[in-house]
Amino acid sequence: MPSDPRAVLTRPAPAPDVTVAYGDHPDQIADLRRPAGSGPALPLVVVVHGGFWRAEYDRGHTGPLANALAALGYPVAQVEYRRTGQPGGGWPGTLADVLTAVTQLPRLAAEALPGRVAAGAPILVGHSAGGHLALFVAAVAPVEVGAVLALAPVADLAEAYRLDLDSGAVAALLGGGPADVPDRYAACDPRSLVPIRTRSVIVHGALDRQVPVGMSREFAAAAQAAGSDVRLVELPDCEHFGLIDPESAAWSEVAAALRSLHEDH
Repeated sequence: MPSDPRAVLTRPAPAPDVTVAYGDHPDQIADLRRPAGSGPALPLVVVVHGGFWRAEYDRGHTGPLANALAALGYPVAQVEYRRTGQPGGGWPGTLADVLTAVTQLPRLAAEALPGRVAAGAPILVGHSAGGHLALFVAAVAPVEVGAVLALAPVADLAEAYRLDLDSGAVAALLGGGPADVPDRYAACDPRSLVPIRTRSVIVHGALDRQVPVGMSREFAAAAQAAGSDVRLVELPDCEHFGLIDPESAAWSEVAAALRSLHEDH
């Protein structure tokens, strides 16, 4: 495991093969990576980056993750979206962008990477705040989502607000707390949207200091009790950033979790 877990956030990665737009705003785009090898086409993997929904974090830091997924044979789309601190970011733009992207990207990717994207529903891979967005989209999307791999997701926005994760990140996204804008929490908090109809695996490190692992434990238990097909994989020696770092000890677990989702896809 790298000595500085955050090193992955600035590690260079090969440039994407093509960038497509799913809307008119400069941030309504996605970087596509062609799968390695010549094996059978696999489902599109849509990577939703984290960064507590804030403008200072963009899709660039998921380059190593996306490149590693493409090396495993998956066609990959790294989604960008409007974030808090930007015009149109926050409620409802951030959520609407990712929902629109997931709806359109299977078609856009199939057109841009002919013969390399399996027909059918995409798999969403979301990290941290991106895990929240992936679970939200899986719950409300008008199109089928094949599966969700949620890596250290912010799976309970009300609890994240109470814990003041990243100094007010949830309030910045939704415009206040659960008592201020209850309808917004009801509409997009994964904890309020169970049962999640999409098969999901949550991977969370027990040493995570950005998003407490207890949030995933509670969410998984509630989702399972409501009848959701949700499995939690807890990694005892992993922190927050190892889950998106192909050079970390956690990577084999992440890759195995994704494989389990697409093989039953």
